[in-house]
Formats: sequence, C-alpha cells, structure tokens
Amino acid sequence: MSTDNKVMDYSKTVKNAEILLGFIKASPSVFHTTETLSRYYTSCGFEYLPENEVWRLVPGGKYYTKRNNSSIIAFSVGKEAADDLHFQICASHGDSPTFKLKDVPEVEGPADYLRLNVEGYGGMIENTWFDRPLSIAGRVLVRENGGIKSRLIYIDEDMLIIPSMAIHLNKDANNGYKFNKQIDLLPLMSASGCKSGTLADIIAAALGIKPEDILGKDLNLVNRQDPVIWGVGHQFISSPRLDDLECAFISAIALANTSNNSTVNVCCCFDNEEVGSNTKQGAMSTFLADTLKRINKGLGRDDEGFIRAAAASYMLSCDNAHAVHPNHPEKTDSDNAVYLNKGIVIKENASQKYTTDAFSRAIIKEICHRSGIPVQSYANRSDVAGGSTLGNLSNIEVSMHAADIGLPQLAMHSSFETAGCYDIGYMADALSAFYKSHIVISGADSAVIK
Repeated sequence: MSTDNKVMDYSKTVKNAEILLGFIKASPSVFHTTETLSRYYTSCGFEYLPENEVWRLVPGGKYYTKRNNSSIIAFSVGKEAADDLHFQICASHGDSPTFKLKDVPEVEGPADYLRLNVEGYGGMIENTWFDRPLSIAGRVLVRENGGIKSRLIYIDEDMLIIPSMAIHLNKDANNGYKFNKQIDLLPLMSASGCKSGTLADIIAAALGIKPEDILGKDLNLVNRQDPVIWGVGHQFISSPRLDDLECAFISAIALANTSNNSTVNVCCCFDNEEVGSNTKQGAMSTFLADTLKRINKGLGRDDEGFIRAAAASYMLSCDNAHAVHPNHPEKTDSDNAVYLNKGIVIKENASQKYTTDAFSRAIIKEICHRSGIPVQSYANRSDVAGGSTLGNLSNIEVSMHAADIGLPQLAMHSSFETAGCYDIGYMADALSAFYKSHIVISGADSAVIK
C-alpha cells in the first residue's frame, strides 16, 4: 500500500482504506482477528507451527504460530540470517475495549425484559456504546466427537442495544452523569417471549449443536455499525476497533510482502493489551521469548547465541497515538502534537510508558527519512498522565532496542474511532522499509542501516 498526500491520489487512499476496513469487519473478536491473520499468512505461503509440536526451520522459510487462538506471531527467515542472527520485530495488539459476557449471561426482568449480563473489558468511552446496534462474537468450547472443540461464533445480525435513559428521566445526562456498568450498561435482547436460556439456544443453533453441549465461552459485544470512509476528498476513516487493528493489519501486510535475506523478520499480534498484557498470551508473557528462542535453536545456535541475537535486535511497538482534537487542542502538548494525515508518529515518555529513547528513535527516523515518509513526534502534556502500550512490557521477557510508533487517531477507545486515510499508506511504506532494511546494531553506540 502506498499513498501520496501531495498529489491527493484519492483512488489509492480509498483502496487502502477499503482493504483495512474489510479486515476489521472480518475481525469482530480477538479470536476472529487471529483466525483472519492465520488465513492471510497461509495464503501468502507461511507454514503453521503449533507450539506443542517440534519445529523444523529452514533458511528462507516463512512460518507462524499461535497461543490461545488469540495471539499470533509470524516470521520469515532470511536465507543468510543465521550467519549473524538478529530479529526485526513489529508488535501490535488485536484486542479492543468492549464488554464481555459473564458465564451466566442473562438477566430476567423487570417484567418480560431479557438483558445480557456483561462486564467491562479495558477502558472504553462508555457513552459511545449506547443506542447502537450490537451483537456478540468470540469463541465457544463445545463437546464434539467425544472431546472438546473450540468454535468461532459471530451472530451476524442486529441483536442487542444498550438504550439510553431519556433526558426527561435523567436530568444530569448532559452534566457529567456517571454510568454504573452493572445497571446502566446491560444490553437489551428481548421485551417478550424470551427467558433465561434463550442465548444458549441462539448460540447452539448457529453452531449446529445442542445447548447442553456448550461447555465454555469467551464472548464479547460487537458494535455493528459499518466502517465508513468520509470527509472532503475521502480524508478520514471511522470504524470500530481501529485501535489497534489498523497497526496489526498493516504490520502483517508489510511482513508478508517484503523479504530480507539478512534478518529474521517478525510480526506479533498480542491479546490483552487493553487490560495490562500480563496473561499467558499477552505481551508480558513468554510467547515472544519462547518463539525467538525456538527460532534461534532451529537455526543451530546455542543460548549464548540467543543473548547475542537479542542484543542486536530491534522492535517497533505499533499502537495508535492521540491526534490533536479539533475542539480541544489545549489537551495536547503544542510542540509535540500530531495530526491526522501528516505521517507516522514516534511516541516518547519520560516515565518509560513507551520504549522510545534517543537511540531507537534515530533508527526508525533514519529509515523513514531515506524513504521520504513523514514522521511526527508525540509526547503527553507534562501535567497529564498518558496511557501505555505493549513494547516496554514485552521487553521484560526479552530485552532489545525498541521504539513506540503508531498512527494518529481521534476518539481512542470509543466504540467508533476515527483516523486518516493517508496515514494508512504512510505506515505501510514505513513498515515495509523497516522490514527491508538490514539494521546492524553495536551496543547503544552505533547502528548501520543497509
């Protein structure tokens, strides 16, 4: 993918946006995201390596592995990579703030109402979930052929709504009313004719099984509103789950469509970033370290070789950044502010919420400079605490030089977020240039980019 903002090439920007938004629509849950990426990698010639099987790697090979069916790591092995092994990694996340169904998911009443019992996952903007068509998606564990099988499910219909309370009944609705998740944010499924057990019947019918064969489920609410391309000159996209499926998908495309004989290029898409990453499949888990160690061993190197390889490696933690809000520019640092359609963002934070330092910034900045890709710098206001992402957490298990980058967006953690069309192409070009580069690192003193 490529765009050129200067010549206003609408056809390319719209095509890029349509491809991205198609991926997002196909990924209503983190389990669907992993499955969609798996199919994509398979179509591009990558071989699946289950974690519980022996791996046999060859120079020039392309592979992917999964954990929990909600995190996925793909990698391509350069034909000469074993000679001086190092990894060039892009890491993003596939989860987004939403609501998760409880195991006993239905609330009966008052009267004949039937609602779903949900709890918040991640830090969403709660009021953006009201009065929108919703459904459910995720995975269900079922009895099958004498065993237990995981099945994906997405009820592809407008099934639920969380209704707002009328202004007449809530005079504080526009005065900072605080929502209670257990009371205000339960979605309505029926007003009559349904009772507890209805949802199990719906799930069973969709999967072609009996309700009693449902043994477990990880299901979340899905905003059914279609993604849109909008604005004068098709400048913007708005969609559910832009954070962080935008970076996840562009990273995957960049990996699959580049080759580099001198490196092992790696693309990670982790689960659970929105709740801290400290799970067996999150960025703080052993998943990345385990994968890199197995690659190192598969290429005939020992433990000492792995430590040397990690020290010479480089990661881009790819997660979106806060663009200047048109109605509230005072919320951002005026000199370290970023805007839609002005290029990729390098993020930095003195409290180390991001991994970027001078050394790692210099490397990605130089790669982008050589390819003519615009770069913006982001930092929080010094009196406002910002968020964090997965790069510094993944470094707990396997340490390496890393920078945090992303794309500018508005309404982060809304159920419907907004970003710039041109920036899709800028990020695709930047990550392709990164994967094509041969980065030779010497401590923290010097780097050569070939």
